[in-house]
Amino acid sequence: MTTHVVPDARTAGSLVAERIARLVRAVPAAVIGVATGSSPLPVYRALADLVDGGLDLSRVTWFALDEYVGLPPEHPESYRSVLDRELVAPLGLDRLRVHVPEPGSDPYAAAAAYEADIVRAGGIDLQLLGIGGNGHLGFNEPGTPFGIPTHVAELTHATRRDNARFFPSLLEVPTLCVTQGLGTIGRARAHALIATGEAKAAAVAAALTGPVGPECPGSLLQRCPDVFVALDDAAAGGVEPTGQEIDAVR
Repeated sequence: MTTHVVPDARTAGSLVAERIARLVRAVPAAVIGVATGSSPLPVYRALADLVDGGLDLSRVTWFALDEYVGLPPEHPESYRSVLDRELVAPLGLDRLRVHVPEPGSDPYAAAAAYEADIVRAGGIDLQLLGIGGNGHLGFNEPGTPFGIPTHVAELTHATRRDNARFFPSLLEVPTLCVTQGLGTIGRARAHALIATGEAKAAAVAAALTGPVGPECPGSLLQRCPDVFVALDDAAAGGVEPTGQEIDAVR
């Protein structure tokens, strides 16, 4: 695990984008896992700048972490729509290469099919992650077993309350989702975690330096062989950096 602490979210996003770019330059047909929410947005903006500078993403395959159950794909807050806005359009990607769970009328079958799709693609080369205030990865809340594959999960009240800012009211926030499981996430060959803001500091410390166990899903990363962490000063809290700055974003 290499941990980089930088002054702001923009610089953290640039660090992670360069980590992704290094992978793609080495493996043009890489399989990359992507996240939604506010944490990865600086990464996608920095990747768009790299694409403008000549980075070729045309052969990359992308897999989203999760999707709500009960929202049609065209709903503006479905994660398909979010990734269309924040990833596909700015980076000029082929939408068919960006895979998102499709819960439809049978989310349990959709979860199994999505897990099979990831396996068929050869697994994830690099998984981009944010982290929840309680340490969750994807929609894997505290207590989720580390070995679980892609599955249907019930959103906690706290998570629904946090996500209500994207909806007209809390009542309209879905209660179920299909999410990559901690087993699926853990099998990625490399991981890149970005966290910014003081509200994430306790979760970051628990994930990176606390006991390893389901009580903090993010602690799974301590078991992974290649983890790149980018934090701003507020999210780092007392976590000490272990990685060197990357020249391209100094």
